[in-house]
Amino acid sequence: MAARLRQFYQKTALPALTKEFGYKNVMAAPRLDKISINIGLGEATQNAKLMDGAVNELSQIAGQKPVVTKAKKSIAAFKAARKHAHRVAW
Repeated sequence: MAARLRQFYQKTALPALTKEFGYKNVMAAPRLDKISINIGLGEATQNAKLMDGAVNELSQIAGQKPVVTKAKKSIAAFKAARKHAHRVAW
């Protein structure tokens, strides 16, 4: 977790959760383990420039460079060719 998200969770969200649900112990409240962000781009098969915009947007949101996933095999029904980028994830 990012430092500011952890601070927000500990100072604001955790006390609200313990109060709302009546947890007696702080460790009983749910915690965030992993945060993942992804964008599925089905239109990127026809227009490759959409992928560049999605990469820029996701890098601004997450603060890190996202991973571009490419198709492992061709699927004719989805017009997905092998090794064409179709998803961006962080």
